[in-house]
Amino acid sequence: MPTPHRLTKYSFLWLTLIVSGLMIGGAGAVAWYAATGLPSLARLQDYQPSLITKVYGDNRQVMGQFYVERRMLTPFPEVPQQLINAVIAVEDTRFFDHPGLDFWGILRAAWTNVKHGGKIEGASTITQQLARSLFLSPERTFQRKIRELILALKMELVLTKEQILEMYLNQIYFGHSAYGVGTAALTFFDKTLSELTLPESAFLAGLPKAPSTYSPYKNYALAKQRQEHVLGRMVEAGFLTKIQAQEAIDTALSFNRQAVKRVAPYFLEDVRQHLVNEFGETLVYKGGLHVFTTLSLELQRLAEKAVTKGLRELDKRQGWRGVLRHENPPAVLPEDPSAVVPEFGKIVEGLVVDVSDEDVTVLAHGVIGTISLSDMLWAKRRLLQGASVTEAEVVPVTSATQLVHHGDVIEVSLKSAGNDKIQFYLDQTPVVEGALMAIDPRTGAIRAMVGGYNFERSQFNRARLALRQPGSAFKPIIYATALNQGMSPASRVLDAPVVYDQEEPGKTWKPENYEKRFFGPITLREALRHSRNVATVRLLERVGIHEVIQFSRSLGIYSPLNADLSLALGSSSITLQELTSAYGVLANQGLALAPYTISLVNDQEGRTLEQHVFEPSQVVSKETAYLITHMMMDVIQNGTGKRARFIGRPLAGKTGTTNGYRDAWFVGYAPNLVTGVWVGFDSVESLGKVESGAHAALPIWTHFMFRALKTLPVQTFSMPEGIQFAEIDRKTGDLVNEPTQGTTTEIFAEGTVPQRPVRQPADPLAFYELDQLEQGRDSQAF
Repeated sequence: MPTPHRLTKYSFLWLTLIVSGLMIGGAGAVAWYAATGLPSLARLQDYQPSLITKVYGDNRQVMGQFYVERRMLTPFPEVPQQLINAVIAVEDTRFFDHPGLDFWGILRAAWTNVKHGGKIEGASTITQQLARSLFLSPERTFQRKIRELILALKMELVLTKEQILEMYLNQIYFGHSAYGVGTAALTFFDKTLSELTLPESAFLAGLPKAPSTYSPYKNYALAKQRQEHVLGRMVEAGFLTKIQAQEAIDTALSFNRQAVKRVAPYFLEDVRQHLVNEFGETLVYKGGLHVFTTLSLELQRLAEKAVTKGLRELDKRQGWRGVLRHENPPAVLPEDPSAVVPEFGKIVEGLVVDVSDEDVTVLAHGVIGTISLSDMLWAKRRLLQGASVTEAEVVPVTSATQLVHHGDVIEVSLKSAGNDKIQFYLDQTPVVEGALMAIDPRTGAIRAMVGGYNFERSQFNRARLALRQPGSAFKPIIYATALNQGMSPASRVLDAPVVYDQEEPGKTWKPENYEKRFFGPITLREALRHSRNVATVRLLERVGIHEVIQFSRSLGIYSPLNADLSLALGSSSITLQELTSAYGVLANQGLALAPYTISLVNDQEGRTLEQHVFEPSQVVSKETAYLITHMMMDVIQNGTGKRARFIGRPLAGKTGTTNGYRDAWFVGYAPNLVTGVWVGFDSVESLGKVESGAHAALPIWTHFMFRALKTLPVQTFSMPEGIQFAEIDRKTGDLVNEPTQGTTTEIFAEGTVPQRPVRQPADPLAFYELDQLEQGRDSQAF
């Protein structure tokens, strides 16, 4: 029988073995549980980081980006050695020596933390940090740490050190939406990696530890301190000498944050929606696509400037809406040394701090400036609270004190800044909206697109999506239909009162001209030149409503069209893009090409995913296209579009205004650029009296086209072979034997020239009857 002493000894041995087994088994169980669901080795091998999709303008300049994490993939050989050394020195000095876990580093970090009585130094290797960033949540738990260690060991088994380091350098976050070293170099220094200096590389290497804390835009001193720490670690690791490190420390860091401005937001959003529909959100936001578009950044800039200027001028004509609110100004004006004078053209709020008869002193954007009385006089037209623009009142203004008072908050924009003197305009943000679409008619490429006054205010794209009545801007389609049926610019149509019965009993419709008068028998050229409503209604009745609708479809107008005579006055709502593209067909000798925004889409490997294919179609004869173009050239030279004559180029176009001045249009073209402009309220209310297409939309069109065409060669409209010339009477359109003061040279399609001179009857009634016989119908004319 064993002695009690031997029993105790054996019992202790068994107890130790049991406890050790339990501990080992427990650790194994914990490790097994923690490892459950970890990524496979194959997934680690195939991992691709989330990349930026870049959108380019027509000159291959980046104009926009789509991403979840803003990152550019940089291959390891393209990363400068000094940046690699800086990262290794500060994050994981023994990176090339350990198997994923740095046991010596763990012991060193533990000893350092014990000495300082807290957590001063970490021991996570670069491989561990990468495993955590790629696959694990940021929570700090024992289970997550075990999973991190196991992942690090697995990664070291299947990846080379260079692969791990490349993935790490492209994955880590540097702050300010920058992921990866390539994006970080652009974000902080606006440089490529190859352009980085040693001081800059050391700074970037220090950011991942705490990107927000060490941001130079938040705390430069702390960021500089972190950079010096990195340089010190590089000396300890043998990458630098003390002299080299000190020279880098003494070099001032100059940060040049890359400006990511929102360019062509309506165009970019249209591209984004197309890409998501075609390829899905994952590929668009993470796939690193390269999207090449048709947008001209120069023309886009001009278009945005033209729309902004035109809408602001229109808004001022409608009346001043008054001060925004009233505040108590500070007793002492604050001095803000960091204040920046607002950009030219930007409207900002200003606090009135002093008022005299001649000027107003305002505090705006942190700076003090003045507004002279002359720059406030437009506010004499006051828009009453809750009133429409047609109800504005005009109040004589002789003093600035009549408009604003001490403590009023108003809107201002910069007029001038220099010699320590800042001057502002009294301004106001327009509530009216507008849109512009510019297309190359030879290709269908959309060159500029403005979908509204401000994308932040409203993302609705009025250039592509808004259905609005085009008014008289639709008339060229009716006249082109008539020409297509064999009529000519010299053909006559009667401009006289007419009444039509409506479907409702007792209801009639009596179309009227803008001038509230009638002009009798006139040529098609004259009717279009001066946009005669009644003549156009009669012409539509002659050529046929169905025929005009079919002709519209051939031009690319697919919105529903009213199958009644109101179609002559542009009563059917269509989009600006539809009408602009339709005019483009006429500019392109009847050859139709669908408007498009994307030329080419490549994946990150350069493989083509989408490419625009040109599919031209001759939908209108060259002769008809040239005839209607020639007639619309007359609109600009002598008709409702004559304000565009100063551009001095071959141009054709047409104004458009709807009933009640709710919509204002101008669409016109040169042979190499067609542009449409629409102005109106989203609420479909009146723009105010006299705000016609010529007054509200044409100034925007001319402002844009005058500058846009300077970037393009001068071209004339090509005349097809089937065009003939003949001398006709200006008023009647009849062929004459000899030119006189009352005649003009007219153009005709082959076979449509009058065969003989026609003697005009002296009796106007006889002429009217002749017109009726030629039309072959019995009109209800009064």
